Formats: sequence, structure tokens, C-alpha cells
Amino acid sequence: MTSPTLPAETPGAAIEPELATLEQKVGVLIAHTKALRAANETLRRDLAAAATRNQTLSQRVSEAKRRLDALIARLPEPAE
Repeated sequence: MTSPTLPAETPGAAIEPELATLEQKVGVLIAHTKALRAANETLRRDLAAAATRNQTLSQRVSEAKRRLDALIARLPEPAE
């Protein structure tokens, strides 16, 4: 009886480098996704803080306008 000969390379071995490359690409994609999520969260917080600050500044401008209008109303009429 003769012993069966093994092929020089098993069929699964050819796919190993491709799987390793794919695994590396997925790892990079996951890292980028995490970084983008963190950046997005930071941007959301910054936007909320900016909106709050904008609202505060808008209220201050309205109050200043009201006070200026009141001061202008108290000015005497110019003599002609």
C-alpha cells in the first residue's frame, strides 16, 4: 500500500494571509470609528456650550438695547 501524499500547501493556508489582512483592516476601522465617536461627542458638547453661551449673549444684548433705549428716551430734545 502506498501512503497518500499531502499537497504542498493545504487549501486553508492560502486564505490565512487574506484573513490576517482583513483582520488588520477591521481593527483599523474599529479604531477610526471609536476616534470619530469620541470627536463627535466632543463636538456635541462644544456645540451645546456654544448654544448656551450664544443664548446668554443674546439676552445680554437685548438687555443692553433696552437700557440704551431707556437712556435715549431720557435725553432732552435738541434745540433748534
